[in-house]
Amino acid sequence: MIWNETVECMDRQRLRDLQSVRLKRVVERVYHNCEPYRKRMQEAGVSPSDINGIEDIHKLPFTSKQDLRDYYPYGLLSSPLSEIVRIHASSGTTGKPIVVGLTRNDLSVWSEVGARCLTAFGLGKNDTVQVAYGYGLFTGGLGAHAAVENIGGTVIPISSGNTQKQIMMMRDLGAKALACTPSYAMYLAEAMEASGYPREDFQLRVGVFGAEPWTEEMRRTIEAKLNIKAYDIYGLTEIMGPGVGYECECQHGTHLNEDHFFPEIVDPDTGEPLPEGSHGELVFTTLTKEGMPLIRFRTHDLTALHYEKCACGRTLVRMDKIMGRCDDMLIVRGVNVFPSQIESVLCEAEEFEPHFFITVDRVNNTDTFEVKVEVKPEYYKDDMKGMLELKKSITHKIQNVIGIMPDVKLVEPRSIERSEGKVKRVLDKRVFKN
Repeated sequence: MIWNETVECMDRQRLRDLQSVRLKRVVERVYHNCEPYRKRMQEAGVSPSDINGIEDIHKLPFTSKQDLRDYYPYGLLSSPLSEIVRIHASSGTTGKPIVVGLTRNDLSVWSEVGARCLTAFGLGKNDTVQVAYGYGLFTGGLGAHAAVENIGGTVIPISSGNTQKQIMMMRDLGAKALACTPSYAMYLAEAMEASGYPREDFQLRVGVFGAEPWTEEMRRTIEAKLNIKAYDIYGLTEIMGPGVGYECECQHGTHLNEDHFFPEIVDPDTGEPLPEGSHGELVFTTLTKEGMPLIRFRTHDLTALHYEKCACGRTLVRMDKIMGRCDDMLIVRGVNVFPSQIESVLCEAEEFEPHFFITVDRVNNTDTFEVKVEVKPEYYKDDMKGMLELKKSITHKIQNVIGIMPDVKLVEPRSIERSEGKVKRVLDKRVFKN
């Protein structure tokens, strides 16, 4: 199903013309209404008159997360505070959060792109969606909530946490879809199994998962445990929360709503644009946002873009699954390591749960790399020889994928802390020793 066929299947040249008109408009907006942007553009020697179309976007300076911190809380607004109808903020746990302001029109756009996502997942007005993303300053809960209402569906606004109540409401209210982080979906699946309720008591058929990277292996695990079809929904607080991108039924990448959010791929080290299909850092420019438009915002997400028409009929660009973030990547003994690589190995190994925790340290000027992995109950034994064989096997598999030897610690079932929001899987102690 397609929510807005006019835009989602628009001819590429017509879409490019629309993007050009909107880019010129938003550049004028930030230049005249936001002093930091005006100063940054003047320093770069560029003015609104230099932007004649989307092909000129490379002339504009980048925006970073640090800019949002430097101008906290309202310094990057391009609308007066009297027109800001809602504030959202990042879920960061240290320092001041990233704050964004949204106008009434911004909320309308958010609801529109969210509806495109849910429709692509096969959801409609006859479906009940349990929204287990956190409500409040985090964009997940209210973003998904508005999308469900826009398609005419029924929202169960349960937010995150209180897992036993989640299961009861899901069962009793006949939820057809679950919207939450993939790590919380895994936790819920375990709790549902332990609850003793037969699987046929639940009507779930769709998972709407986002807010953190997850692998194809984890998708298959969640689908098997919950007996659903799992879809990826992409967003980020700074740009527009959930609804920036979505998978269609083909699941050959994430369609980006590029009539509102223009994507680029740049070299993460140099910032230079990369050829089509290249892997690099994802950069967004908000083309229609009023409250706090962002020009060439560096997401740190690592991916690639593909522009050929999708088999679903959509012409919107498709993004590869996020392989990680520039700032999440660990460099251990000179090797680039992503937590998602560990997850993919564990999801493929039948003896282990996809729950792990990485600790990186530096001892005697040498990096250490410890990975705690959780053994499934049926494989966790008192047999020392058997456990040593398990450890040897998973160590070898992880080493083959990441290229370095990990110090694997096998831990008992359910001993690694579960997350009701974004999961934390890495502790890098080296930052305190530099």
